[in-house]
Amino acid sequence: MPGAAIRHNTLRMQGYDYALQGCYFVTIVAQHHLCLFGRVAGGQMSLNGAGQMLAKWWQEICNKFTVVQTDEFAVMPNHFHGILLITDPVGADLRVRPGTPDPVPCPSNDAAGSVRPNLSKVIQWFKTMTTNAYIRGVRLDAWTPFHGQLWQRNYYDHIIRSAEDLDNARQYIMNNPLKWELDRENPKSDEQ
Repeated sequence: MPGAAIRHNTLRMQGYDYALQGCYFVTIVAQHHLCLFGRVAGGQMSLNGAGQMLAKWWQEICNKFTVVQTDEFAVMPNHFHGILLITDPVGADLRVRPGTPDPVPCPSNDAAGSVRPNLSKVIQWFKTMTTNAYIRGVRLDAWTPFHGQLWQRNYYDHIIRSAEDLDNARQYIMNNPLKWELDRENPKSDEQ
C-alpha cells in the first residue's frame, strides 16, 4: 500500500517500561550469523581479538551508565549473551530477592548516570561502540570485514523475575559453549 508506514515486529514486551529497575538477559546476534568473534573447540570458547573487544566494551557499560551493572556474559562465535541490571539511581542494591548472588559491581564515576537509561539505549550504545571498534580492527588488525552492519537490527531480551530465573540465565550463559553444536545461532547446526 503506497504511503503506508512499514511496521516492524518488535521483540520487546508491549507496555513494559525497560527503564525500570530490574534484571534483563539479552542476546545480540551478528548480522548474517557471521562467526567473527572466535571459535568453540571442545566446549570452550576461544576469543579472537574481536571477541576480546566485545568483552571489554561490555564491561565498560557501567562506566557509561552508572545505574547499570553488568553480570554474567558470554561472547560466542557469532552472538553475545549478557545479563544487565538497571538499578535505583540513588544507589539502592538491586536484588531479585535476598540471598541471590551479587552482580559484578561497577564504579560510578559518570555524571550522566543521573538520567535512567532504558535497556534499548544501553544495547544501542554497546552495538555502536563495538561496531566502531570492529571497523578499527578491520583496518588496523586485518579482522574479517563485514558487509552492511556488524549486528542484527534487533536483539532478544528476557525480563528476569526471580532468583531462580536469574540462576537459570547465568547457567545458560556459562554452559552456552558446551552446547554450541546444537545452538540455533550456530550456522552449522542446520547441517547436523
